Amino acid sequence: MSDFSKLGQYLDSLQDLYGMPMGDLCIMQDHEVIYRHSYGYADLARKVPVGKDHLYRLYSATKPITMTAVLQLIERGKLGFDDLLKDYLPEYDKMTVADDFAMESYGNVVGQASVHPARNAIRIIDLMTMTAGFSYDTADPNIAKLVKESGGTAATREIIAALAKTPLLYEPGTRWCYSLSHDVLAAVVEVVSGMRFSDYLRTQIFEPLGAGDFYFHPEDDPETAARICDIYQGVNDRPPFVEAEKSYRDQYCFTPHYDSGGAGLIASVDAYSLFADALACKGTGRSGQQILSPDLVAGFSRAYTLSGAIRDDFDRLNRTGYEYGLGVRVLVDDSRSKSPVGEFGWDGAAGAYVLIDTKHRLSAFYAEHVLGFSDNYDVIHPQIRDLIYEGLIVQ
Repeated sequence: MSDFSKLGQYLDSLQDLYGMPMGDLCIMQDHEVIYRHSYGYADLARKVPVGKDHLYRLYSATKPITMTAVLQLIERGKLGFDDLLKDYLPEYDKMTVADDFAMESYGNVVGQASVHPARNAIRIIDLMTMTAGFSYDTADPNIAKLVKESGGTAATREIIAALAKTPLLYEPGTRWCYSLSHDVLAAVVEVVSGMRFSDYLRTQIFEPLGAGDFYFHPEDDPETAARICDIYQGVNDRPPFVEAEKSYRDQYCFTPHYDSGGAGLIASVDAYSLFADALACKGTGRSGQQILSPDLVAGFSRAYTLSGAIRDDFDRLNRTGYEYGLGVRVLVDDSRSKSPVGEFGWDGAAGAYVLIDTKHRLSAFYAEHVLGFSDNYDVIHPQIRDLIYEGLIVQ
């Protein structure tokens, strides 16, 4: 019999420890919710309690969903791991690469001005594993120029075409850098499926799972926009938290017509939990619909950053015991974790956290809304993970 009392106490303590505005955790096993706990306020100033109808910006917790879409197309024979990106996006045929670059910190990379023609072509697997050569420069000048020239109307396919004009940081397949790779994959999904990325996700993943509360652009509907929790940010990576600046909050939303495969989705905890549960149950959701085969779900538990410079690059993120897989962290060493080897998931810039464990058919999704706070990843998420497993094994 499970006992999550310690987990609940820890979540509640985050308000006193950090002044955390809000949080909401849902744990599912075998399609059933086995624990749900929320705390705090969706609107701290007006003291509006967190409720199940509230929405959260997922940021990079979008990436496992994008990977699921790509794996669906691979399963259907419409795309291949080793296919060349240029075969789907011709503008990526002749790329240039910086002669040298320095990886300064998480997501911040400086490339030198001199470049050479790329020797390696970008493959789909390079995009999936963040080894394609891109950076995470949301102020990319080629994107900014297009957004301005289009009057803010440029769509996903157009913006990703503009990105092709920017030199890569390194030869594809040789290094690892957290980047806009999954945004590029959203454009690939559009080309292969013939659908806008948001429509593909809605019809092929969300609707089959009965998970309707996912949005790319909720500002289109005032009632939906009003459900989004207020978002805060740390000051120099520490509390007290203040309301997030709009430019910081919206840095991944280039235009209202751009569907970011890396950071664009907004969702309720209930909706995301249904998605995570489907992967934990080897591709089949609570609705009974299968969105991915067990064999391809198993691919999420395979690590790709296992040696050399690629491993060293990923290890700068300090995800203890983990390596990087198909858009997710993968546990390869359980000596300092209470979850099993093969557990996978990812997180988001505002503190979202997803854990998927196919061994125990277990998933957990935690939503929060604080940007610029590294304790989320270094302290809070690992503690939540371990307390989940402590609660599970109590007899």
